[in-house]
Amino acid sequence: MAGDGDVIVVGGGVIGLTTAVVLAEGGRRVRVWTREAAEATTSALAGALWWPYRIEPRELVGAWSLESLRVYEELAADPVRTGVRVVAGVHADVRLDELGPWAQEVAGLRQLPPGEVPGGYAAGLGARLPLVDMPMYLRWLRARLEAAGGVVEARTVRSPAEAMVGASVVVNCTGLGAREWVPDPGMRAVRGQLVLVENPGIDTWFTAADEASSETTYFFPQPGRLILGGTAEDDAWDLEPDPATAAAIVERCARVRPEIAGARVLGHRVGLRPVRGAGVRLAAEAGPAGVTVVHNYGHGGAGVTVAWGCAYAVAGLVD
Repeated sequence: MAGDGDVIVVGGGVIGLTTAVVLAEGGRRVRVWTREAAEATTSALAGALWWPYRIEPRELVGAWSLESLRVYEELAADPVRTGVRVVAGVHADVRLDELGPWAQEVAGLRQLPPGEVPGGYAAGLGARLPLVDMPMYLRWLRARLEAAGGVVEARTVRSPAEAMVGASVVVNCTGLGAREWVPDPGMRAVRGQLVLVENPGIDTWFTAADEASSETTYFFPQPGRLILGGTAEDDAWDLEPDPATAAAIVERCARVRPEIAGARVLGHRVGLRPVRGAGVRLAAEAGPAGVTVVHNYGHGGAGVTVAWGCAYAVAGLVD
């Protein structure tokens, strides 16, 4: 579909970097143009547990998620370098028979009796899943891209036309920025607030995330910290942490693990999930002068979960 020119990937979060890695390792000359370094993106703030959460369309998400799962399971063999570990935990208020067909291909998922679900929840699912230390993982991703010959350039790209100059393929991984960049008015922010605390000795993760509620409860043990969450506030764009919200997050998590109540607070974080009303946009279209534009954005709360599957799909559209 494309010619012999460079591939320009616009966006340097986990979606953009993963897509760039797959294309570069497939023999393409790849440049990532990003307004901000990966550690300053929304991706760096993610929890980040592998699980299809707040993402559509469901008929595609399962396959993308499973492809990514296989990659993370391999990367977990070298956690010190990649930041990926396989960790045990519980999804409260989740029933195995209510999940999609993809769940049958995730080894070790098991329905728990109420007595084994912490926090007094009536149902829950036990699992061992990849948990990603995002700052470390994003550094590793960039290094893998550079090892494959790709480059990352700090550059603000105001329109698709700017990226098309000298490129045969432009891949749009702008996330929430697609609202103006495409433009796509269907993009909206779902605000997530987190609290980072000293880990009081917790080595398992926990989630209770009703997708119909703006309040969620979860904690993820990461090196040097325990990440507490959270919120899912639809169409909320405020990046300032709210003290009352932070206190409520700690209180909810402490109902599940009381030792969290006394943990020293290390910091607060706010990220905006890039949600698209029609679901992920992953499609190619013909641009001017023979340039192919591939869109890969709108991954909601599951960018890490589907990153590799979506990147392979992009590669299929480019080749």
